[in-house]
Amino acid sequence: MERFCLDCNLPLKGRADQKFCSQHCRNNYNNDHKDPQQDPVKAINKILRKNREILKKLNPDGKTKISKQHLLATGFRFDYFTHLYQNKKGNTYHFCYEYGYLSLENEEYLLVTEYKGLMISL
Repeated sequence: MERFCLDCNLPLKGRADQKFCSQHCRNNYNNDHKDPQQDPVKAINKILRKNREILKKLNPDGKTKISKQHLLATGFRFDYFTHLYQNKKGNTYHFCYEYGYLSLENEEYLLVTEYKGLMISL
């Protein structure tokens, strides 16, 4: 019985359990058959990763003050974050994974770093 590539329908040669004639066909087939319900999750994760990288880059010392305009200029999205932390004073920090920020007066933000659930203040 002759077997054919699931993507391009060319005859297959080689292993009996082979389904694709090349890596290109395998990738093409899998991309065409991926779950479209995962697209929103991937888009949100991409934004969260970008926010994390921005906070990481702008806060190398673990504690930095920065303007809202500077954050917006880098492409930071304030409406996407992973969790909130409220300290004893009632201040609410927004976090993108281990990097967070606190809204201050005059459209400034305090960038901070969190480690294993504990706030690190330098």
